[in-house]
Amino acid sequence: MGKIFAPVTYAVGREKVREYAHAVGETNPLHLDVEAARAAGHRDVVAPPMFAVVYCAQSIFPALFDPEVGLDFARMVHGAQEFAWGPLVVAGDEITTECEHTGVAERPGLRLFTFETRSVNQDGERVCTGTWTNIVREEG
Repeated sequence: MGKIFAPVTYAVGREKVREYAHAVGETNPLHLDVEAARAAGHRDVVAPPMFAVVYCAQSIFPALFDPEVGLDFARMVHGAQEFAWGPLVVAGDEITTECEHTGVAERPGLRLFTFETRSVNQDGERVCTGTWTNIVREEG
């Protein structure tokens, strides 16, 4: 436990932000319209908060399949996720995320694997901290 995985950098693209916003039904013009975002003082369109899943995903995958972690992916279900956000993420940002395996808890018939992601932008500002819990059913 406490294993930290190599950081992954994600370049936030304007069209990816728009696609995500459309996919989740977001209608706020800050997420869709460059001029509206700039009028509000942003460099470009603003990523919806849960866009964090997009820029964190590639940092989590190696942890889920790492033999040292010991998570049986075939028996895994998503348990929970929590986020604490910092400055807004906007198109043009480069977000670097590292993932740490922070623990395993035992419950009858289950193992709960916890991971923490820490994401910073190109200016070194922490834009998001995520806590991810995955549940694995024991065999039997």
